[in-house]
Amino acid sequence: MRAVLTWRDKAEHCINDIAFKPDGTQLILAAGSRLLVYDTSDGTLLQPLKGHKDTVYCVAYAKDGLWSPEQKSVSKHKSSSKIICCSWTNDGQYLALGMFNGIISIRNKNGEEKVKIERPGGSLSPIWSICWNPSREERNDILAVADWGQKVSFYQLSGKQIGKDRALNFDPCCISYFTKGEYILLGGSDKQVSLFTKDGVRLGTVGEQNSWVWTCQAKPDSNYVVVGCQDGTISFYQLIFSTVHGLYKDRYAYRDSMTDVIVQHLITEQKVRIKCKELVKKIAIYRNRLAIQLPEKILIYELYSEDLSDMHYRVKEKIIKKFECNLLVVCANHIILCQEKRLQCLSFSGVKEREWQMESLIRYIKVIGGPPGREGLLVGLKNGQILKIFVDNLFAIVLLKQATAVRCLDMSASRKKLAVVDENDTCLVYDIDTKELLFQEPNANSVAWNTQCEDMLCFSGGGYLNIKASTFPVHRQKLQGFVVGYNGSKIFCLHVFSISAVEVPQSAPMYQYLDRKLFKEAYQIACLGVTDTDWRELAMEALEGLDFETAKKAFIRVQDLRYLELISSIEERKKRGETNNDLFLADVFSYQGKFHEAAKLYKRSGHENLALEMYTDLCMFEYAKDFLGSGDPKETKMLITKQADWARNIKEPKAAVEMYISAGEHVKAIEICGDHGWVDMLIDIARKLDKAEREPLLLCATYLKKLDSPGYAAETYLKMGDLKSLVQLHVETQRWDEAFALGEKHPEFKDDIYMPYAQWLAENDRFEEAQKAFHKAGRQREAVQVLEQLTNNAVAESRFNDAAYYYWMLSMQCLDIAQADPAQKDTMLGKFYHFQRLAELYHGYHAIHRHTEDPFSVHRPETLFNISRFLLHSLPKDTPSGISKVKILFTLAKQSKALGAYRLARHAYDKLRGLYIPARFQKSIELGTLTIRAKPFHDSEELVPLCYRCSTNNPLLNNLGNVCINCRQPFIFSASSYDVLHLVEFYLEEGITDEEAISLIDLEVLRPKRDDRQLEIANNSSQILRLVETKDSIGDEDPFTAKLSFEQGGSEFVPVVVSRLVLRSMSRRDVLIKRWPPPLRWQYFRSLLPDASITMCPSCFQVGGHPGSSHVLLLATFPLPKCPSGRRGPWEEGHIHGSKLGQRLVCPLPCLHSMCI
Repeated sequence: MRAVLTWRDKAEHCINDIAFKPDGTQLILAAGSRLLVYDTSDGTLLQPLKGHKDTVYCVAYAKDGLWSPEQKSVSKHKSSSKIICCSWTNDGQYLALGMFNGIISIRNKNGEEKVKIERPGGSLSPIWSICWNPSREERNDILAVADWGQKVSFYQLSGKQIGKDRALNFDPCCISYFTKGEYILLGGSDKQVSLFTKDGVRLGTVGEQNSWVWTCQAKPDSNYVVVGCQDGTISFYQLIFSTVHGLYKDRYAYRDSMTDVIVQHLITEQKVRIKCKELVKKIAIYRNRLAIQLPEKILIYELYSEDLSDMHYRVKEKIIKKFECNLLVVCANHIILCQEKRLQCLSFSGVKEREWQMESLIRYIKVIGGPPGREGLLVGLKNGQILKIFVDNLFAIVLLKQATAVRCLDMSASRKKLAVVDENDTCLVYDIDTKELLFQEPNANSVAWNTQCEDMLCFSGGGYLNIKASTFPVHRQKLQGFVVGYNGSKIFCLHVFSISAVEVPQSAPMYQYLDRKLFKEAYQIACLGVTDTDWRELAMEALEGLDFETAKKAFIRVQDLRYLELISSIEERKKRGETNNDLFLADVFSYQGKFHEAAKLYKRSGHENLALEMYTDLCMFEYAKDFLGSGDPKETKMLITKQADWARNIKEPKAAVEMYISAGEHVKAIEICGDHGWVDMLIDIARKLDKAEREPLLLCATYLKKLDSPGYAAETYLKMGDLKSLVQLHVETQRWDEAFALGEKHPEFKDDIYMPYAQWLAENDRFEEAQKAFHKAGRQREAVQVLEQLTNNAVAESRFNDAAYYYWMLSMQCLDIAQADPAQKDTMLGKFYHFQRLAELYHGYHAIHRHTEDPFSVHRPETLFNISRFLLHSLPKDTPSGISKVKILFTLAKQSKALGAYRLARHAYDKLRGLYIPARFQKSIELGTLTIRAKPFHDSEELVPLCYRCSTNNPLLNNLGNVCINCRQPFIFSASSYDVLHLVEFYLEEGITDEEAISLIDLEVLRPKRDDRQLEIANNSSQILRLVETKDSIGDEDPFTAKLSFEQGGSEFVPVVVSRLVLRSMSRRDVLIKRWPPPLRWQYFRSLLPDASITMCPSCFQVGGHPGSSHVLLLATFPLPKCPSGRRGPWEEGHIHGSKLGQRLVCPLPCLHSMCI
């Protein structure tokens, strides 16, 4: 920093105060009783004001009026001491008063004291000058205070002191801020004005005077300072701040706020601030080293790591010594001080190791790199001499000497060329080895070589940036500042106090190389940074120059795959031995759109066919005809096809269709017709095609089907003889009748028809029909899956009657599978019996569910009673899904109580207590549990079931289940009332077939009375009761019924096995036969009460009837359930066959009459 005196004047009296006009054009001084107005530009006294009769101590300009607009008069407030100075905050809300007794009072605009600051010196340290920091960037208002205790201090608006008091060693008379609060001007008894940082660090002297400095002020928004002294001297200074900085490659260090150093990474724009708290005099930077010279020492910093992007510095060494030097340079292990003609090399410990004495003043010095401790220095002298010095060598090497003084130097990357800017602003470039002057350029003030390109440099001067490549003319563009570095496409420019990286396209030098067909050199320049357009131009020029390697690299940069494919194909052809450059260039021209030039080259190289193909692809058919051969039909067809393609692309589809047909391209013609929905044209094409042309015919049929013309599609398939596609067409269009008719003629398509038909039925919620269709298609697995899903849905929706029906169907499906596949016979028979059992359970539970859920019951109490007992005896350990034991026991308890089975009712209520009871049954069950205690502890004898085989009365609750406790004979239940029917199952003697048994029963021969004997045969696994006739036994007694009543001795069931004689004695009206399909055996039952009617369904083999009552009464009394097979009920009129009822009704199905026996 240095101060330049602009002008000076002297008044007759002491200068008490100074004020600038807000725009800075005029200056007002208070000198005695007069006011003097000066022009700040040249110090001319504009006019003296003599209106005051006494001494004027203070002057100020009003920015927004003389008084506050809210007040009509000036308000006055008393002070505890004499007020020496005052200052308003930036927003005008608070006023700080400096008093003679050393107190600072901060008041609001109404005069109320808000903060009172008492200084330690008290009345011995009068507050002589105060000033608020005008900066808008500070968070808090900061007050600078100067007192005659020879200290300067800083306070916040709250009264809190910032930092410590700073000693001055003189009595301050004035304090003011400079350049928007960055610095402080302070003057007083030391007869000079000093510049301080805003934190109170002294930076230097503005100007020395002959008497006390009574006032000083900074000109608004400028770097001018005016000083007023006690002897009436007025001095006007301009402060000039020199740039203190250092640069190495992409790192730039510069001084900020006089006491800080900022290191900036020019590529990443990262910055780091180093606070030195003293005046920074010199800065040097090199690789990972940073040297900062302060007034009394030099600090050496180093980077924390070797990372190129690291910006963290730490102190490595401190040299506590005062140095005077013009230039400072730092190396890896040394610092270099430049003192006029002398260079000194010092270690980081401050020891001088080497010294060089020059012939002339040193004008420029730069580190050019080298190993640590052996770096080289490039030195330029005023006498034009240029030296290279190594820090470990006492002898300097003279590179060359020119006639003019050196201002700036730089060496190329290979160190073969040297660029010099002399005092005449001329840039001179030398060859270091030969000392030859290569070229020179005028108007240069700084120069820099490109670190990535040997032949490129740039220099600045006269407001322009000049870029020179090799020996080509200079490219010029506007740029303010000095060039300090050149790296790739970035030029580092210093303008005023800041440095910036300017991105400069290298287009101009690249085109200079292209003009001379130097493609490789142009590519190197382009790599430094050019636009995409420049890259493409380089690629095209190299391609036309047949420099495929450079062109390939350039096209990769612009990611042009099209040209890369061309270059790749040319390279492959060259590897195969092709050397015709005309042909290669023709391909290049065709890619570039230069078609006529390409055609000429094709013709010249003897490849007219390539010209024909090119013009055809371009739809330039008139030009293509010029290259047709001697009527070659293939080429003519190709040309017509291409022309049709062109017509298709320009939205002329009908013309394209005609051309395609004439060229024999039926597929393309069909595609156009199909895409536009022209059914008539498709039919016409299909009828004209030969049946051997399967591909176009198939495409025609596909489009006709798509265009909702299945009839014409079927006609096309028939023409082709493609029956499978015809079947598929009928299926897809859901024309099932035609599909079934075709399936009858061609059974091999049965699966292709019935499988989709079943799926269609399932999708339309016709599941039962779908199941039958699956079954018919032979897809047993799918059929079973449909039934299982229907069953699960029925159970989930509490449709238990439907669930019974579906389980019956499942059982029959399993029976069919067992019959068809012997390998699965045992598994399927097991499932058959399981599903039959579930069908019986859900069929019975349907009545229980209806009784508990519906408000009115359709069943008699006896029926509900019997069903409940049947279910309890039949339920397995794991209760089937949907069946509730609570509902069964609740119904049993309720009906037992109503019918007089009180003991059973008590048992049911006891069982219910151990189950979870729904809330809606809770009250009824609790009430029933209480009321049943008032009833007798026995059951009505009328309800006790009778075994018709051994005439044993069985308990109502049988631990053995639905079998007799005495003879173990399984009970046969009525499907309507669930009463025990008077039927006993018997088995045929070994050797008797089902057909023979039927024929014996149908004989109905009257037998004389005979004596039958009962033979009981026991073995390890079974016990068999056999009725044996004697040779001479003759009598009227029934041989079957005569021997049934006996006492069962063992715990195992003994089946009834009959012989041929017993079969002949039976009446066909007393026998019921369940004619199961294979692999099951038929079942035979004998009615023990011939007068009682029993009926059986011929499909599901469910039996119905009621002991001791006629069937007509049964029909009138009970609404009989539906047959699980889905047929009409087994007791409906058309299916009723019994011993008496069958005599009265004529069966409408005679073929089933024998099954109903």
